[in-house]
Amino acid sequence: MTKRNSPVRNTQQRRHAIMQLLQDKGEVSVEQLVQLFDTSEVTIRKDLTALEINGFLVRRYGGAILMPKDFIDESQDENLSKRKLSIAKAAAERIKDHHRIIIDSGSTTAALIKQLNSKQGLVVMTNSLSVASELRSLENEPTLLMTGGTWDTRSESFQGKVAEQVLRSYDFDQLFIGADGIDLERGTTTFNELVGLSQVMAEVSREVIVMVESQKIGRKMPNLELNWAQIDVLVTDDLLSDKDKAIIEGHHVEVIIAK
Repeated sequence: MTKRNSPVRNTQQRRHAIMQLLQDKGEVSVEQLVQLFDTSEVTIRKDLTALEINGFLVRRYGGAILMPKDFIDESQDENLSKRKLSIAKAAAERIKDHHRIIIDSGSTTAALIKQLNSKQGLVVMTNSLSVASELRSLENEPTLLMTGGTWDTRSESFQGKVAEQVLRSYDFDQLFIGADGIDLERGTTTFNELVGLSQVMAEVSREVIVMVESQKIGRKMPNLELNWAQIDVLVTDDLLSDKDKAIIEGHHVEVIIAK
């Protein structure tokens, strides 16, 4: 394959070609894409991660499948970032000075970081390198703890038994965690089969706060992450219907609507 001069354009064209291949076949493997585009496995995994974040596909072991139409994320919507910001601001209001908190990996929870500058004496645990990096840039310099563990390329976070053991060595006031989907009957759901760390995060936290856009409420992903009995608060945007709000509150979960 002839190498092009513009790496940005090259990346855009490659990701467009990956989506075309997915549209045709419904599934692709990392090995197949490495050979097809004559590039590294690391580059292809970054491509798949970026496409997944934008709601175009779902990562599977060794490859990816096309995102089911029922679950297509409206990530292109300009209002989505505004909704995430409003959710982050509402969630941050529950954090007090000197709290010990966990921030799970994810774009919605990451929006919380910029809201922490006014908080003093925070201790923050995370399993995400990107969250850790942003925390280090805060002027109030919260104490940063990392779980360590095994790096999971799909979630871009540390997972596994080591991470779980580290978490169990501490206790926390609050956990801030996102979700791929909200099953109104069961709780938070995900395509990712690695849910053990989320369970431990909830176990070691006195208050579990789920941060999620309303468009994800009603989505039933294959894997249950946290059941309603493990969740104390759900923070979402003002597009949540009254009916869904009542169902969630029926599980003894406090619902906060971000304005």
